[in-house]
Amino acid sequence: MKPNPIHRLPAPLEAAVQRLKMAAREAAERSIEGLGLAALASSNAFQRDGLLGAQFELNRKSAVFALSFNDALDERVLREVGPRGAPVEPAGLGGDNAPRLPASAPPTDWASLSLVEDKEVEAQISAERFGMEISSACEWELRELEGYVSSLLSDAGGERNRNPLRPDFVGHAMLRGIEAVTDRPETRKVLTTELGRSLTALLRHTYAEIVADLRDAGVQPLGLSVRNRGGRGLRLEGGPGAELEGNSVQSSYSSIGRLDERGTGRSTGYGSGPGDGSQRGSGGFDISTRPAAYNGRGGVHSRRGTQLGQVDPALMTIIRRLAFSEVGTGDATAASHVGGYGDEAGASLPLPPNLIRAHRDELRGASRGALDHVVIDVIGFMFDQILADSKVPPQMARQIARLQLPVLRAALGDPGFFSSRRHPVRRFINRMASLGAAFDDFGEEGAIAFLAKVKALIHEVVEGDFDQIEVYEQKLAALESFTAQLAAHDTPDHDAAAALLSEKEDQQRLRQLYALRLEGDLKDVSAPPFLRDFLSRVWSQVMLRAAEQGGASGPQAQRLRTVGRDLFVSVQPKATPALRKEFLASLPRLMQDLTEGMNLIVWPEVSRRAFFGQLMPAHAEALKSPGGRQLDINLMARQVEGALQRPLPSRDDLKAAPKLPVLTDAVQTAQFSPEEAQRVGLMPESSVDWSRTVDIDITAEPAPEPGPVLPGLPAAAEPAEPTEGIALAEHVEIGFAYQMHVDGDWKKVRLAHVSPGRSFFIFTHGGRHRKTISLTQRMLARLCETGRLRAFESAYLIERATARARRQLAALAGGASAS
Repeated sequence: MKPNPIHRLPAPLEAAVQRLKMAAREAAERSIEGLGLAALASSNAFQRDGLLGAQFELNRKSAVFALSFNDALDERVLREVGPRGAPVEPAGLGGDNAPRLPASAPPTDWASLSLVEDKEVEAQISAERFGMEISSACEWELRELEGYVSSLLSDAGGERNRNPLRPDFVGHAMLRGIEAVTDRPETRKVLTTELGRSLTALLRHTYAEIVADLRDAGVQPLGLSVRNRGGRGLRLEGGPGAELEGNSVQSSYSSIGRLDERGTGRSTGYGSGPGDGSQRGSGGFDISTRPAAYNGRGGVHSRRGTQLGQVDPALMTIIRRLAFSEVGTGDATAASHVGGYGDEAGASLPLPPNLIRAHRDELRGASRGALDHVVIDVIGFMFDQILADSKVPPQMARQIARLQLPVLRAALGDPGFFSSRRHPVRRFINRMASLGAAFDDFGEEGAIAFLAKVKALIHEVVEGDFDQIEVYEQKLAALESFTAQLAAHDTPDHDAAAALLSEKEDQQRLRQLYALRLEGDLKDVSAPPFLRDFLSRVWSQVMLRAAEQGGASGPQAQRLRTVGRDLFVSVQPKATPALRKEFLASLPRLMQDLTEGMNLIVWPEVSRRAFFGQLMPAHAEALKSPGGRQLDINLMARQVEGALQRPLPSRDDLKAAPKLPVLTDAVQTAQFSPEEAQRVGLMPESSVDWSRTVDIDITAEPAPEPGPVLPGLPAAAEPAEPTEGIALAEHVEIGFAYQMHVDGDWKKVRLAHVSPGRSFFIFTHGGRHRKTISLTQRMLARLCETGRLRAFESAYLIERATARARRQLAALAGGASAS
């Protein structure tokens, strides 16, 4: 007789079923312990006897429970996975323990009969009730699991809409196991309650582990592809109808990629393909949104993240429905303009509606507390201000408007949204608005690419798990990474300028590192403080410059080391007439050598006069002071000579060196030749008349005053980001717009590059023919301190909008109370 073909479960699915079996076994152990504790705490003798009896039966037949649970679960799983109309062969009948299913005649289970016993109906109802309870507790885990299982069964030839691991199957297997333990109805009832409670607590973690196992096994979840809905203008790759409509996002990115190939031949990474692991590792993602580019829901690692607090389930249901259905209704029109946004085109499109205000009554009706009503009103008024903000381009306002419901979700569940300026949701929106405000023309290629990136990121947030904090953190990282690449692409000769500034910064850091090293070596030497400072901070630059020109062991470098030692000896007491005569004879040569070294590093004349003004009195004091021990002087001279003879630091030493402090005026900034300064657009300090007062920037607006604190809503605790003054120098960010006073006029500039050590900054300004302005760290600080550089925005978008919304609500409340 020819044997029937065997249908085996896919290996990852077998492992998942095994995890459910282990969870049931652990639930039985917990139930045994829980029944004992409940019996001890019970004050009713009859109830205590029932609990102890159930504990005794379950403890005595725990192995029977496990075997019956396993068989029932295998039967259900195989019936769901296998071909429709095939009976189940129990595990272990074919020589191993793996469940299998012979393909033969249809089964005759109770569901296919016209008459069914009451106990079967009750068992089915109990299993489904148990499944509903688990589904509500494990909503996101099950939703994610369905994507993986659907992909697995589709690959294995099954139907994609089946889930053999769903909770009602587990509940059915649990009831079968309880039936095998006892036939007493009262004991079964106690065991059902206790085992159901234990399994409910375990299954959420178990389902999360199953998802992690499937992901580690290389299963790609079908459920993570973007859902397609009618009326949506943006369709991303990953499912049927994944082509991009209108002027596609992909075309915007590829056009910039071609521009880069004409220039440097280097890929910028805009919308890079799935092979670009560095982009994804830093929080970016492929614009095609292929499933392989994700690590979980909405671009977040699929393990459970940090939730943005708790929200009433009914209110959360309305928020998700509005986010999925109504936010995108106005997006289809905008999608066709992704590749062709200009100022006129952007202004002609109407702004999207305020969904929170439009559905205010529905949202307030689903919430339970008065504080939720205040939050709904504040966020509604806040988006009124966002959509009408003059600093936000209309193209960006339309995109930010799609986040109305996710922002409301964050504000309702997390009080930190109002109290912390560093809240991820606030930072994500603020960054998008500030970066978008840096573009003057949304018809240029860089603006098109930026808008397409923002559009894709917001789409992922709205369509994904937007109640997880990690979603916003990763999207923010992706946005900042893309902005840095875009700013580099829009900067003329960026690579050459960045390489030159990096080289100058390394030279500057080498001087600083050598200065700090010499300062430590000479701190115990008996010499005037000004001389120790000169040797460590100025003469160290001289020796490095000499080493660059003729090598560290060249004659010039060796002679200048000797000059440093002789300078130290010259200020020591002269005990005998012979020493005084020798000193006076060598003094002209010493002065000549010192001047040669100062000329080598182009030390400023003002600093030279100040140094010689201190050195001459020290020499006079050495000639007339009582003599010290010559042996001590010789030992200190040897110490100074040993410090100067140590090997000079190299670039390899910079890698291991800790972060160096900000350079002082004594350690000179890097020297640029006229050709190098012109190439990077370096602005020298001498080009600014620091004595003049700058004109008032008529485009600037005053910083918004904080609105009144509403009941239950805390004000932001952290100080606001500086927008002017010396503190702004430490807070400038790539891609942001600033107002700079140049050549007697205010210009809107955009920060395009910051050197790794924050010693040099490159700004760009102008339209198609961009110009660069490079600043040293000291020049940047002076511009900020004198009011010649200030932020383009008086405050971040959320801060401006929230302050206005609070004032608007307070005015409405005051008017209502007065009436």
